[in-house]
Amino acid sequence: MLVFSNEKLVFLSVPKTGTTAYEAALAPRAAIVVRQPPELKHAPVFRYNRFFRPAIEKFMGEGFDVLAVMREPLDWLGSWYRYRQRPGQEQARNSTHGISFDEFVTEYMKGKRAAYAQVGSQTKFLEPQNNGTAVTHLFRYEDQDGLRRFLSERLQVEIETRRMNSSPTMALTLDQQVEQRYRRKFAVEYQLYDGIEADGAFSPLANGVLPPHH
Repeated sequence: MLVFSNEKLVFLSVPKTGTTAYEAALAPRAAIVVRQPPELKHAPVFRYNRFFRPAIEKFMGEGFDVLAVMREPLDWLGSWYRYRQRPGQEQARNSTHGISFDEFVTEYMKGKRAAYAQVGSQTKFLEPQNNGTAVTHLFRYEDQDGLRRFLSERLQVEIETRRMNSSPTMALTLDQQVEQRYRRKFAVEYQLYDGIEADGAFSPLANGVLPPHH
């Protein structure tokens, strides 16, 4: 997570959306950089609202915009699957070594998931809060040009990023029936993703995000 005080901008770090590269590029420009632990680096909207927003508003003022990136839902799951197959993770509790992508997605659809399929949810991460705290600028992961253009204009800085913390490269195939089940069960993920505007302007409730957290 990055906080830019003068520009009134918070950049939340949705896992597996390439934000570590932006963190590395923009850290010198930020007032606050949260790198560790992962639970804080990747603080979702509800955690930002509870722990970070009060302090930011107390010492830096109100009126901050909140920026985030969302990845195509199945591609996002594929990135998690590949990441947990990286060398050296064969014995890890959440390793996907020896597990097919079909098995991974099928396990993800269960109410109680095995450790290797516990990766959270992008819509849950982005869920607006009862007090109005919400993402105000949302970009598709695939729209890197748009994201860089927004950040360059907002921060008045040229941005160069390099790939970091990336998942191993491998071709993934998914059984058509498994994909259809996933798309039905997690239709809200696609409703949100499909509603993202090209310029990143975003109204959470109008774009299909789940109702405010209770």
